[in-house]
Amino acid sequence: MGVLAAERIKITSTKSPWWCTIAIIALGLGLAFAVGLAAKLGLQSYNNQIAEGNKPEFEPYLPSVFEVVGSGVGGMGLMVLMILAALTVTSEYRFGIIRTTFQAVPNRAAVLVAKASLIGVFGFVLTFVLGLLAFYIGKAVAGPDAGALLSFDIDGTWRAIYGTAILAFLQVFIAVGVGALLRQSAGAIALLLLWPLLVESLFGLFGSFGRAVQPFLPWLNASHFLGSDGGVDFHWGPWGSLVYFVVFTAIVFGAAVFVTDHRDA
Repeated sequence: MGVLAAERIKITSTKSPWWCTIAIIALGLGLAFAVGLAAKLGLQSYNNQIAEGNKPEFEPYLPSVFEVVGSGVGGMGLMVLMILAALTVTSEYRFGIIRTTFQAVPNRAAVLVAKASLIGVFGFVLTFVLGLLAFYIGKAVAGPDAGALLSFDIDGTWRAIYGTAILAFLQVFIAVGVGALLRQSAGAIALLLLWPLLVESLFGLFGSFGRAVQPFLPWLNASHFLGSDGGVDFHWGPWGSLVYFVVFTAIVFGAAVFVTDHRDA
């Protein structure tokens, strides 16, 4: 409890966590509003062309809950949350505070677990609330017609919302682990952003080899759990993808604990 209290004071007494929280809220709700508005305007344009006797050049865009919640809260919002989690470790290494922390708490694993647990629980609660708000905002802005797919009667809607919160908790542990392994803010942030946003998408360019590897990429499995397979032929269902992501998280965080215990601070 003493370690948790110390880490809580560190996190809440600096400005960056507050700014990151504001950014997560703005991105989560703002992008949900934008997706709902785009759907509404697109459907209006489609109906206007029909009314004028013209053949529409496109089908109306009806967003799913994965797009409304995943674009902001589960997409950019979680990226900011991972940056925040990584900085709780790398900032201490940068300013040399980590030595004082490990002198006060010789159990280094407890320090990493405390950091990840605090940010993880906070991220879980925040993203769950924002997921619900984003869902209702997107549905309200899109209207009953454009928001026809935004309903709790549709299978997978609840999973996309509470699944985003579960993944937020897990990705915080990954971010803390990466921060402890690399010890540098720039390197940790670059890896945490480029891997899910760029690196995993590049595997699709390598033909049959890339298609064989894609079902085993962690963030594609995370998306599969939320309801989007991305055209990948997975070997298991959504819950299997969650188990796979949990195992990946445990490996990364376990490696960070091991290296931190055996490396000079």
